[in-house]
Amino acid sequence: QLQLVESGGALVQPGGSLRLSCEGSGFSFGAYAIGWFRQAPGKEREGISRITSSGGNTIYAVSAKGRFTISRDNAESTVYLQMNSLRPEDTGIYYCARSRLMYDVPPLRETYFDSWGQGTQVTVSS
Repeated sequence: QLQLVESGGALVQPGGSLRLSCEGSGFSFGAYAIGWFRQAPGKEREGISRITSSGGNTIYAVSAKGRFTISRDNAESTVYLQMNSLRPEDTGIYYCARSRLMYDVPPLRETYFDSWGQGTQVTVSS
């Protein structure tokens, strides 16, 4: 059974850091790109970052560039999102998702991803 499980969300002060994890199971994890998406309160879900199957290609939303780093460990079937210099506007539920196609280089758009985790809550507040 295909499953993606996010973890690492927490309450953190502005300027702080968090590392989110997305562990996959039930599929060939190393063959798929993984994306991170965020849904802020009252807003539509938006793409934050994506990493290809090998880890060789990454992209970031403008809001994340320079502060967030995506990486993966295929031996552990896990993708990470290191978030530094967190801001209140980074608050939201963070979801990871698997690309529809194997070995794809998808843009940060939901239609290119077909399997989603349950999300992990990140709250940035003093």
